[in-house]
Amino acid sequence: MYELQVEGMTCNHCISAVTNAVIEIDAAAKVGVDLPARKVRVESSADIDAVKSAIAEAGYEVASSKNI
Repeated sequence: MYELQVEGMTCNHCISAVTNAVIEIDAAAKVGVDLPARKVRVESSADIDAVKSAIAEAGYEVASSKNI
């Protein structure tokens, strides 16, 4: 499981965009977004760099990440 600090998320559309970006690279991924904290938790077999790239391609900056 990864926890990512994602900048630029402000609304439900942002939550959907980030979630869909991750699911596009791993359909079985579980994604949880804490909008006020700007944190995204991802449970996925995909590489963390692929997850970060997918979120960046959706238009959001991944400021930091860690395995949890």
